[in-house]
Amino acid sequence: MDGTTELLSISAFARRVGLAPSALRFYDDCRVLRPAWVDGATGYRFYSPAQEARAALLRSLREAGLPLAEVTVVLDGPEREGREVLERHLERMRDQTQRAKVAIAVALRSLSTAESMTEARIGGVELASAVRQVVPAAASDVALPALGCVLIEIDEDEVRLVATDRYRLSMRVLRPAALDGGPCRLLVHAADLIEFGQWAARVHDVTIQVGPDGARARSTAESRVLVTTDDLFPAYREMLSALAPPEYRVIVDRLALRDAVSSHGDAARIALNFAGDELVVSLADHSNAATLPAVCHEDLPQRIGFDPAVLAPALEASVGPDVLLEISAVDRPVVVRSADQGSFTTLIMPVALNTSS
Repeated sequence: MDGTTELLSISAFARRVGLAPSALRFYDDCRVLRPAWVDGATGYRFYSPAQEARAALLRSLREAGLPLAEVTVVLDGPEREGREVLERHLERMRDQTQRAKVAIAVALRSLSTAESMTEARIGGVELASAVRQVVPAAASDVALPALGCVLIEIDEDEVRLVATDRYRLSMRVLRPAALDGGPCRLLVHAADLIEFGQWAARVHDVTIQVGPDGARARSTAESRVLVTTDDLFPAYREMLSALAPPEYRVIVDRLALRDAVSSHGDAARIALNFAGDELVVSLADHSNAATLPAVCHEDLPQRIGFDPAVLAPALEASVGPDVLLEISAVDRPVVVRSADQGSFTTLIMPVALNTSS
């Protein structure tokens, strides 16, 4: 075997370059890595140490997932074509990696939702207050069952209670004393939540637990089931983000405004008109007017109408002596805020003023 003493057997060469002997036979058959010499009598393959660099590059390209047809272009084709092949493959791998990341993230969220427990601990009195404020905004229309519920949302170190009947939306944001686990949403019937709020007001802390077996609320002495529903709650975040910036703001005594609105409780609509340092509450035809001291940052050029049955409960649910009304237009939702509790927000939909009715 002239010169074969410098050659390596297929097994020895395989160990040097990190390829299995079977892979070397396959690459020989594909004419990608031919042995330096084949014994005609035995069929044994022998490789030259000079082939190690080609074999190592072949192994690296295959480990990177490059198809064999493209490997031959990199190994034997013009350098420009080889670079183009590698750049295209790199882009494919980036796309595959991104798709894999998305798929795995979805799977992890699914596993987290299905298997883990979320716990949020909140002061009992604070939770009861939030229930009292938000529940009045829930609807009683059985044709739309989701609107008769309160959404309890645990996410981003917050617990939010949200209710809406399409004419108003109330939201209270709570900061839990402790929160563990991933985000979750519960939809609880408003009627059930009223009784739950009464219980929460009598205990020091309430821990809301949400897991594969459902939702519970527990105190140090008692645990109770939270009955939930799978109805689809409106996309309230989109509603809030779509609000136009307020053009007009007015600050007024909350209880005085509540009483003025409630005095017209039998009316289909009332009108609010504010300018300078006054807010006037009247019927749509300007009768039965009550003038209240107010701080008006801008003068509203038109009167704005409300259903007193919707506005009065929103004022009642607020806290503190003053209330802030933020108005973008007379036909857009009005934001009702409390100066003493910025975590509670109510949106009230105005109504058209029709003095003929």
